[in-house]
Amino acid sequence: SNAVRLLLCNVYEGGPEPVFKKAELVRMPIRLGEDAFRFRRISEEKKNQLAKTMKAFKLLMDVFGAIDYRACATAAMREAENNLEVIRYVKQQSGVEIEIIDGKTEAQIIYSNHIAEHLAHDQSYLYIDVGGGSTELTLFAEGHIAASQSFNIGTIRLLHDQVSKETWGYFKDWIREKTKAHQPLTAIGSGGNINKIFKMADRKENKPLLFSKIQETYYFLKEFTVEERITTLGLNPDRADVIVPAAKIFLAVMKTAEIDKILVPQIGLSDGIIHLL
Repeated sequence: SNAVRLLLCNVYEGGPEPVFKKAELVRMPIRLGEDAFRFRRISEEKKNQLAKTMKAFKLLMDVFGAIDYRACATAAMREAENNLEVIRYVKQQSGVEIEIIDGKTEAQIIYSNHIAEHLAHDQSYLYIDVGGGSTELTLFAEGHIAASQSFNIGTIRLLHDQVSKETWGYFKDWIREKTKAHQPLTAIGSGGNINKIFKMADRKENKPLLFSKIQETYYFLKEFTVEERITTLGLNPDRADVIVPAAKIFLAVMKTAEIDKILVPQIGLSDGIIHLL
């Protein structure tokens, strides 16, 4: 809904487990959500941008020698009334077949990153994936998924005041209800924004990020205009505006679930797609 990504990966299958090595990640901030969440359709301009991007991605896949691919569209395309027309056009222009996945499938793909295998089985975790159009929450207890839900709360929606009080209320009620029997909880975060907040907080890999540190970063970033975040803090233009609403979502989830620390493994939907393939 915010950016379209191409992840190229090498998979080595010689050992007991496949080894995944990221070769290249290309990111295009097309922001399909700006159209879809406000006007319920993808404009001609964005449709053409998407088709050109997919054409470029297809050429990169061919040069790379990719043996398989899967292209998944999330919240923005789920909500666009002309989504099938856009998909047909992109296929005709680029040869890339896009599949629109629902929120539940999105959560399952993210889960297929084998996160659960690296978690302590006697502890509970809440996985939080924040995107431009939706937030996926997955609760792990005793090494299994205890609950999973997708919510129409995302960074692009917040930027354009597209999240109602009722949606926030339902979101928080779900979190309270599902997490109360699984305390204490640790959060796991994914998405470009939490990765950036993690780097800004100067945390070492595999070390958790504290709620207080995210809050501190949130208030720090709010002191700057979007332009200042780009010129003074060196953020990318398409990160500078969405990072604050993203921090707000992470803080809301952690506060509601009474979580004081979050792990940031720096993986997401595209990594999950590779694992499934």
